[in-house]
Amino acid sequence: MPLYVIREFDPWRSPLCTCPPKYSFQPYTGCSHSCLYCYARSYISRFTRGSFISRPKQNLIERLLHDIRIIDKSKPINMSTSSDPYPPEEKKFLVTRKSLSILLRHGCKILVTTKSNLVVRDIDIIYNKPVAVMITITTLDDNLARKIEPGAPPPSERISAVQKLAENNIPVGVRIDPIIPYLNDDLEMLKELVKEVISAGARHIVTSTYKADRVSFKQLIKVFPEYEGKWRKLYFEDGEKIGRYYYLSQDLRKKFLSIIIKTADNYGITYATCREGLPLRKSPSCDGSHLILSQTIRA
Repeated sequence: MPLYVIREFDPWRSPLCTCPPKYSFQPYTGCSHSCLYCYARSYISRFTRGSFISRPKQNLIERLLHDIRIIDKSKPINMSTSSDPYPPEEKKFLVTRKSLSILLRHGCKILVTTKSNLVVRDIDIIYNKPVAVMITITTLDDNLARKIEPGAPPPSERISAVQKLAENNIPVGVRIDPIIPYLNDDLEMLKELVKEVISAGARHIVTSTYKADRVSFKQLIKVFPEYEGKWRKLYFEDGEKIGRYYYLSQDLRKKFLSIIIKTADNYGITYATCREGLPLRKSPSCDGSHLILSQTIRA
């Protein structure tokens, strides 16, 4: 029997993915956050004719109910891995809220991954349920965030969301990714970001560096033309190609990631890297799915 909206998680065939077995579920097509660095830009544009405006999937609830009867409920469902489940349009359409209610009513475990503070609206339905939240925060600089994540809420609001979730005993972690040379790679600022999110209540940190591909790289140099030459050297001359992406050199990746990892370790929380192929992990899961059951245990 085919699945319609819940899929087996496919890490873009990355040989470096260490995610545990899980499903992915995107309530929306497109992503209004329009992040310049998004690894899924080319994929999204194929289905939205170049637009990144989030649109609810057709017949979503009917198709979701079909899939729930088939899936293995021992595996978590990640909302979402390419299209944010909390775009601005969610305030109107409420499809993520409706989907969460249905999934939880049917005994599913949920990992929410988002760049939006709108997730706190749904505390009433995720409290004391098998749900964990990972919020992406790339920088403490709201001005920089407006340029690289033009449709997403400012980082200051996302940190407030981490705190609100933690205060309500919702297990929450933070994704500090991607780290992009010359934009958000200042080591002291990265250390301060880690301290801020842990102080707000984050229990887990995932981090990674920007991996260049044709579509996202074009968007970055369009907004930051002054760094084009430096980025081309770092990625296409001194870096390495792994799968379909160009990576920074291993030494440079270690330099950026280690400051985050060491700071997280000093505070005693779990941490991991994402698709880096580096032995920098101290966690039962890289994506934060190990947090899911901790809410009901602690409540």
